[in-house]
Amino acid sequence: MKYTNTGNIDTRSGFGVGLLEAGKLNENIVALCADLTPSLKMGDFQKAFPERFFQAGIAEANMIDVAAGLTIGGKIPFAGSFAGFVTGRVYDQIRQCVAYSKKNVKICGSHAGLTLGEDGATHQILEDIGLMKMLPNMTVICPCDYNQTKAATIAIANYNGPVYLRFGRPAVPNFTNPNEKFEIGKAQKLYDGSDVTILACGHLVWEAIQTAEILFQQGISVDLFNIHTIKPFDTNTILESIKKTKAVVTAEEHSINGGLFDTVAQFTARNFPIPMEAVAVFDSFGESGTPNELMEKYNLKANNIVEASKKVISRKN
Repeated sequence: MKYTNTGNIDTRSGFGVGLLEAGKLNENIVALCADLTPSLKMGDFQKAFPERFFQAGIAEANMIDVAAGLTIGGKIPFAGSFAGFVTGRVYDQIRQCVAYSKKNVKICGSHAGLTLGEDGATHQILEDIGLMKMLPNMTVICPCDYNQTKAATIAIANYNGPVYLRFGRPAVPNFTNPNEKFEIGKAQKLYDGSDVTILACGHLVWEAIQTAEILFQQGISVDLFNIHTIKPFDTNTILESIKKTKAVVTAEEHSINGGLFDTVAQFTARNFPIPMEAVAVFDSFGESGTPNELMEKYNLKANNIVEASKKVISRKN
């Protein structure tokens, strides 16, 4: 199967449309934002439901506390800000007021990873998946394109429990089926192969698709999965794949520490030890630059996944 880009669009817009649609379906959904309403694409929800929208200002810790309180009255709060601000800046409140007591708060982080670009390292975050997945009771979701981000936003509205939803700023290829149901905790198989398993999330899924097509032309077949849900991890599906291929590559716009690679490495070490390679940011902060420049500099492109795939295949027994 060949995947077609129907047009580049930012995943944060998928969040905005999904939030509005979820709000129409459930009057208990409320939204909070930390003075970044246009950047989070939450304006349409605000206009449609002004009495259900709360502008928290530049006070993320307070926003999370308010969101936790709203759940006690049966509301389903979506609290949004830049990923670096809504996780790192407010970690204590998330841990104590949301995760510990299993509050039904949806923590929505835009501008994740490197690709928010010119704003630089102070606004970028490469540690957020690790921060969130280490919290007991927290579900961690990182969709790959506009369609899937919209579907994920609607899906988490119907899920009872704390969720971290990670998405981005740049316009990226939109290629998933707009009518496909989003299944929390279920890996999405994109290609069937036997030589290497590639597990990707977020913006790196499209790069992994390009990788699979390049390798196919070279006689290498890829078992490719979109790991849109990093926690809970789809252990059964991935175990079946790695037992078949006996080699795995992970690809993510995140630090190698604490992210998808970390999850897969822990799982394989306990269940089926095999050679692994990672395409990720290796223990570094980001910097200013265009999204494509940063993806190139930090080795997060399809050619890097191709190289990692060939390397891991060469390491098979």
